[in-house]
Amino acid sequence: MERIRFITRNDKQILLFDLSYCSPTEVEQLVRSLPDYVTAQPLESVLMFVDFTGASFNDDALRTMKEVAIFDKLHIKKTAWIGAESLPYSFREDVSKFSRREFPEFKNTVEALEWLTKD
Repeated sequence: MERIRFITRNDKQILLFDLSYCSPTEVEQLVRSLPDYVTAQPLESVLMFVDFTGASFNDDALRTMKEVAIFDKLHIKKTAWIGAESLPYSFREDVSKFSRREFPEFKNTVEALEWLTKD
């Protein structure tokens, strides 16, 4: 299964970023490859769904996530997270402030995708 791919929901393209059950090293590697997908899209066009369910993090993975959130900012229209309970709360606040982006968290995939595709 590809962990970074585009899917279609309600006739809209969504970038699925699946970090579920990844190790800190896998998280860091996947996050580093994310800009290749995001920056190839028009500015303010990307609807991104991120699944953190069961993922593990270390300082390097968290730092990389924060850096990429800023780098990708201009291309992102909306982002929805699920499974973010595994992320330290202070990190969630920090990455939002640092990147000046909102990262709404949802209980499940259906809720997140519905919110992303709602106009």
